[in-house]
Amino acid sequence: MGNISNNNNNNNNTLEADLEAGGQPSLLKQSSHPVCLIFHFLFRTGAICTYFFGTWFTENFVLIFVLCVLLLVFDFWTVKNVSGRLLVGLRWWSENKEDGSTTWLFESRDPSRPLNPVDSRLFWTGLYVAPAIWTVFGILCILTFKLTWLVIVAVALSLNMANVIGYTQCDKDAKQKWASGFASNMLSGSGATGLVGGLMSRGITRMAGSMF
Repeated sequence: MGNISNNNNNNNNTLEADLEAGGQPSLLKQSSHPVCLIFHFLFRTGAICTYFFGTWFTENFVLIFVLCVLLLVFDFWTVKNVSGRLLVGLRWWSENKEDGSTTWLFESRDPSRPLNPVDSRLFWTGLYVAPAIWTVFGILCILTFKLTWLVIVAVALSLNMANVIGYTQCDKDAKQKWASGFASNMLSGSGATGLVGGLMSRGITRMAGSMF
């Protein structure tokens, strides 16, 4: 009983602190994987800030280019292999066949395992917002004739769009699998009649009873 009361007191203290702070728990407290959520934004934000503010500290374009590319590569790897799997339960990769064609492979979570809505919302927000920002940078480079900086933008868009396309297709594939699995379960259950079959049989039985 003492442990239960202590736990309740701790929870109440946390909720009180959250209410005083702004009425809601912080996003990191609501997240199931707060460390992963931080790294989901860390490298991509670092690349954008290095590109935008780099000239405030140095005029060395090569240094800024190297730092941006390293951060973009770290971001690509993290999103593709870690944050996508933990935050939304999705993973994608491609394989090259002997004939030269490329096959996209998708892996999705078990639909019975619910997603954390905060993790899911922030994952997709970060996935789509970053390439939009780099697109704006690219347009500005063209308008101001800074074609050298356009190289960094091209690298950023290629790496970001690879994850956007991969996870978008992966999400569509997962939804199709879940929809087909749900439909099959509705029509026929394993070892027993499914929900639809049961409803139909009960309806037919009632009709027959009323007729006879």
